[in-house]
Amino acid sequence: MRLLLVEDEPELRDITVRRLRSEGYTIDGCGDGLSALDYAYAAEYDAIILDIMLPEMDGLEVLKRLRQEGSSVPVLLLTARDSIEDRVKGLDAGADDYLVKPFSFAELTARIRALTRRKPADINSDNLKLADLDMDLNARVVRRGDKIIILTQREFALLEVLLRNKEIVLTRERIEQQIYDFGFEGGSNVIDVYIRYLRKKIDQDFDLKLIHTVRGTGYVLRAGD
Repeated sequence: MRLLLVEDEPELRDITVRRLRSEGYTIDGCGDGLSALDYAYAAEYDAIILDIMLPEMDGLEVLKRLRQEGSSVPVLLLTARDSIEDRVKGLDAGADDYLVKPFSFAELTARIRALTRRKPADINSDNLKLADLDMDLNARVVRRGDKIIILTQREFALLEVLLRNKEIVLTRERIEQQIYDFGFEGGSNVIDVYIRYLRKKIDQDFDLKLIHTVRGTGYVLRAGD
């Protein structure tokens, strides 16, 4: 799951980015409104965590522009102000939720999970399934039939992308966008390498193969050829 954090306090931004990455999220961070728009237009995010008080352009204006452009990405507004008027302004601008600073990290992650559950394509986004493959996002447990599959953080992120897009052919570039932030510098075959690792764990010991290569394009997760 890929997130964008827009926060102008460098220390808070850096700490939050590190902690969210440790929870398995792919996350980009920036500190002003104009950069926020650049990031939002350049990648597909599952949610944006957006501070209201920002240099260059405030968070409410960023949000308004995103909605005017037709973006439906879930947005969680952050602010140090807790007045009803501020909340109403944020919700009227198109925010999905509102969190007052200072906040606990546990509450932030709970709000993120709630936001992403609301996405129409992910009605049951806490539990992703295909055939006998099951991924519990809250418990971070993957099972194939009765077997628990142990995955690294990167393998887990890759499988989540494939499950959220099951039956859809994904290019290597699109997969990279979902599991790596903009600071990633990897080789051209890094996705192929991780697909190979994932196949050994997900498909090797099972008759029904789920991960398929589409020559010249990328990969698709589906039950059957």
